[in-house]
Amino acid sequence: MLALLSLAGQSHADAAAAPAADAGTGYWHTSGRQILDSNNQAVRIAGINWFGFETSNEVVHGLWSRDYKSMIDQMKTLGYNTIRLPYSDDIFKPGATANSITFYNMNTDLQGLAPLQIMDKIVNYAGSVGLRVILDRHRPDSSAQSALWYTSSVPESTWITNLKALATRYQGNTAVVGIDLHNEPHDPACWGCGDTTIDWRLAAERAGNAVLGVNPSLLIFVEGIQTFNGTSGWWGGNLMGAGQYPVELNVANRVVYSAHDYATSVAQQTWFSDPTFPANMPALWDKYWGYLFKQNIAPVWVGEFGTTLQSTIDQQWLKALVSYMQPTSGNGGNSISWTFWSWNPDSGDTGGILKDDWQTVDTVKDGYLSSIKAPTFGGSTGGTNGGTSTGTSTGTSTGTSTGTSTGTSTGTSTGTSTGTSTGTSTGTSTGTSTGTSAGTTGGTGGNKGCTAALHVDNQWDAGFTATVTVTNTGTAATTGWKVAWTWPGNQQETSGWSATITQSGAAVTAVNLSYNGAVAPAASTSFGLQGTSSGTVGAPTLTCTAS
Repeated sequence: MLALLSLAGQSHADAAAAPAADAGTGYWHTSGRQILDSNNQAVRIAGINWFGFETSNEVVHGLWSRDYKSMIDQMKTLGYNTIRLPYSDDIFKPGATANSITFYNMNTDLQGLAPLQIMDKIVNYAGSVGLRVILDRHRPDSSAQSALWYTSSVPESTWITNLKALATRYQGNTAVVGIDLHNEPHDPACWGCGDTTIDWRLAAERAGNAVLGVNPSLLIFVEGIQTFNGTSGWWGGNLMGAGQYPVELNVANRVVYSAHDYATSVAQQTWFSDPTFPANMPALWDKYWGYLFKQNIAPVWVGEFGTTLQSTIDQQWLKALVSYMQPTSGNGGNSISWTFWSWNPDSGDTGGILKDDWQTVDTVKDGYLSSIKAPTFGGSTGGTNGGTSTGTSTGTSTGTSTGTSTGTSTGTSTGTSTGTSTGTSTGTSTGTSTGTSAGTTGGTGGNKGCTAALHVDNQWDAGFTATVTVTNTGTAATTGWKVAWTWPGNQQETSGWSATITQSGAAVTAVNLSYNGAVAPAASTSFGLQGTSSGTVGAPTLTCTAS
């Protein structure tokens, strides 16, 4: 059991206005507790962890079931604007080979590529559709998480060399906003003790300066440790020492502190059994990392938080944490950033936003995050690693996979990662992308109007996925929108994301959620759905009404 000390919380500062629709351009920097883009607009990282490069697969998981572009498209339609990509130093080794990827009707442009080249593809496509990427040095090798940033087989010099290699690789590519230097340092790691072999703060300064020496525009994400002055917390979640001993780099305004926080599905902690739970949690978060934000010292990014959401305690914890990080509405970029753990369903102790079929969304879990999601960003600038990718997803399959994931679940903070990923896909999908696009009509109301377009992204023998894009055609920003259509066949919506979707007979209605109802003139937002169909999905006529 870890000790819990009570500390009175600081009050939130006055909220800032929500960021403009085009926030996120160029490289980013910090000012006080905010992350600002190249135009000094505040941005909020509201993203998802997609792991796999740190496992023996040496590539993100799920590519045995789906096309990588299809999954990134779905992340966007769900309202996530950033991907955290964990990796291990194994992907830099000569002969490194990605495995467990299906190339039949999907991922065809990844065939024959090395892990780093596949990372290029993911980074570039994410950037092209308005997402940003944070690269996370998760493990020295694929075998296990390490307490320190080096091991007997992977010295500090290798760690820094590979960090510099990534900074060089993506130089000029604004899709990559920064690097998380090392995942979840824990005992015996210290903060401010001065011993260069275990002082994580000093190591972060050495590595951060090395990265900025190559690419001075990147953000440097620095996680906490486990124990400071005898008080312990989650691995990577204790930033109590950062106020007294800040990370100071050669380039100013580049440090973002990162905390990890979990629920009982990962490990039991004393604060979960406190009789005042969950009212005790804000003061706990204040003590470990929230004070950095509340006292305007530096931005805070909760780089990992997750749960299976099976217990009442976990549900209360997630609700409290989301509230603590502040809603995007009214706060915009003047709020705590985050990336949820995880996209993957094969994290043994948390599960994911996707269910085991790698397609269906856990709408309950995703729904908890709706108030803190934030807009995506404009297309990024491609770098020398192949430029910015364009195009659309090329197919989704739930058929047999070409391999099985062997990576264990990551992101635990007590030293015992539980559960292994099965990585098997189910069903008999052919993965054929139909590319069907529906006709659009607009509804208007005074100076407000919108159109909607439905595109069938993928279709298989008994089902399909589709994306609907809503565009503001009026002269004023919308506060909400509603899209309606009637299926021409026997299609039935079974799940959706980024909209409240209802179906009665063949008639379907989709209404915006709280975070995506406001659309600027000429701007667009999108939502997605999955459904069943015994034949080819036709192109319905859509009507869009703006308010």
